[in-house]
Amino acid sequence: MAASILPAMKTNPKYIFFTDFDGTITQKDSNDYMTDNLGYGQIKRKQGNRDVLDGKMTFRDSFREMLDSVKTPFDECIKILQEAIKLDPYFKEFYEYARQNNIPVVVLSGGMTPIVRGLLVHLLGEEHGNEMQIVSNDVGPRDGKSINEEGGWQIVYHDDTHFGHDKSLEIRPYANLPADQRPTMFYAGDGVSDFSAASETDLLFAKKGHDLITYCLRDGTPFTVFEDWSSILATVKDIVAGKTTVQEVSAAGAKEAKANGIVANGRA
Repeated sequence: MAASILPAMKTNPKYIFFTDFDGTITQKDSNDYMTDNLGYGQIKRKQGNRDVLDGKMTFRDSFREMLDSVKTPFDECIKILQEAIKLDPYFKEFYEYARQNNIPVVVLSGGMTPIVRGLLVHLLGEEHGNEMQIVSNDVGPRDGKSINEEGGWQIVYHDDTHFGHDKSLEIRPYANLPADQRPTMFYAGDGVSDFSAASETDLLFAKKGHDLITYCLRDGTPFTVFEDWSSILATVKDIVAGKTTVQEVSAAGAKEAKANGIVANGRA
């Protein structure tokens, strides 16, 4: 695919930052919050995540079960989430830096675009919330109902893969660009919806204490750990300034993970 038709290549950037949304840009996962508080609860949700990690269930099926348990009208869900979900305290600073340095930020979400967009606008304001590219699933009506009726909405998946939204499919055309056009690519994520994207970029930031680290350790995928976006900002600044390289950061991350025996709960 030609660079000119890839959305994030419009300004000929040297770097692109792909990122998950829920639990990565935000402090809480909006889909987990809905499931725990409006749906079938945390215990069943966590069991579903374990089943995906263990290969007993696809993410697509597990996630649909989660969201199908939420019967609250969709417009009410968005209002509830706008009250409950907050940004990582350092993401706004990172986003300002990225805008000033021609680093497109592309949100690859396993959730639903109307919720992601609604929360970004609410948390970042109209201009910033609307300008960010989002690639995600959608929402649609169920059984002839309106999405704003009780039990009236369902997730509409982005593609036919077992992920529902295979994030690697969005990243790969950028990775396959000719060497003289290809930007350096970053990815930040935390959970099971990020597994498909984990090995597709040049540097993966995996959130401490979450399932993506478990997956990376099992699969041998290089990563560096982050707790919040302050460390991501510092690392990206150093790479852009030429103080370090993605290879050096990735190698240091692997060494740290092995030395500390990092697992999903942050303990050996």
